[in-house]
Amino acid sequence: MKRAQFLFLAVSGAAAVIALAACGSSSGSGYGSGSGGGALATTAQAQGGSGSATTAALSTTSSSTLGTIVADSKNRTVYLYTKDTQNSGTSTCTATCASNWPPVPASGAATVKGIDQSLVGSITRADGTKQLTLAGWPLYEFAGDTGPGVVNGQNKGGVWFAVTPTGAKAAAAAPPAAGGGGGGY
Repeated sequence: MKRAQFLFLAVSGAAAVIALAACGSSSGSGYGSGSGGGALATTAQAQGGSGSATTAALSTTSSSTLGTIVADSKNRTVYLYTKDTQNSGTSTCTATCASNWPPVPASGAATVKGIDQSLVGSITRADGTKQLTLAGWPLYEFAGDTGPGVVNGQNKGGVWFAVTPTGAKAAAAAPPAAGGGGGGY
């Protein structure tokens, strides 16, 4: 029995290592090279564990590499595509692009936390589905983000960027200032 348990643990561990290595790949897959892989921590998740709590359609999150950015109701990072035209009411990401960069769906009135409600809207895509917008930019998830809190889509191909609460492109967070007085340690 002990040998079977050991074998099971060894195989499980090897599978986990392989899966993690695959998730950490930044090969780009033809979509440019990413520069963001930092973790996110939500600042607006629904509280409680009853399953009946409502989650905001868009909320702010804190990224160790990007500062304050926006996530959708699944706490997945949302992105803007600079090949879209702000305030045009259309998305240029269709077909294979939309498979890799799924549109953030809009249904009813979008609830927000940490974002000015007046900046949130929606567009109707060519296929008839609704997509959320922020400051006139259509919003997308990145299929290469393996789950909540991942920012692998940041700066992909130089055209995909995580979104700030004002609808601007997220940039790398400024490092702490060097020098400057000790800080009382």
